[in-house]
Amino acid sequence: MKIKVENLDLWYGDFQALHDVSMNIEANEITAFIGPSGCGKTTFLKSINRMNDLIDTCHIEGKISIEGEDIYAVKSLEEFRKRVGMVFQKPNPFAMSIYDNVAFGPRAHGINKKAELDIIVEKALKDAAIWDEVHDRLHKSALSLSGGQQQRICIARTLAIEPEIILMDEPTSALDPISTAKIEQLIMELKAKYAVVIVTHNMQQAARISDKTAFFLDGELVEMGVSDVLFTNPKDQRTEDYITGRFG
Repeated sequence: MKIKVENLDLWYGDFQALHDVSMNIEANEITAFIGPSGCGKTTFLKSINRMNDLIDTCHIEGKISIEGEDIYAVKSLEEFRKRVGMVFQKPNPFAMSIYDNVAFGPRAHGINKKAELDIIVEKALKDAAIWDEVHDRLHKSALSLSGGQQQRICIARTLAIEPEIILMDEPTSALDPISTAKIEQLIMELKAKYAVVIVTHNMQQAARISDKTAFFLDGELVEMGVSDVLFTNPKDQRTEDYITGRFG
């Protein structure tokens, strides 16, 4: 098991956003979080790489561990973030070249030799399935690319630091159907090397690409299981009501 979450409660000031969430997330699987807007799925995703640390009013109780190590007991947050990569909803490449976008993380971790960076950048772009499209313009601005290409550059930027876990917050919601299909194919390939966790509003996407799906409602984990089973034979009536479109 890659990630173990035990009895996680989270508050923003007086508002409790997560209630007693417990789950296991496996390596080499895609785990999808679904649920209506404001149900806690993105808040929970951000807890896994401690992004909620940045919010002054946030208070967390419970435990999240990665391979047995409590993430709130790690000595170096920088080293921890290297293990847990994050891809956001809107493509957010830096205003610099494609090459420098992908090399940014390795440089931040002390790798500065060009020959070494060249190998890392090429591998990350290949792993993000975009090398063939950009290899002859690595020193052009990443902002000149299409939205779908920009998102794959952001995925390559995450892969360049060699994380163990990749978190994705609605990575295709801003993309057209063709770009979405490319990103979905890429995500399915990435699980061979990583634990992948994806928040999605698109239930068809969760059913298509994930191994396990977790349904959140009002900050509570209602149900989690093998995706095929959860979408065809959910245990909880609230899950059935959501996936059949009765609310949300």
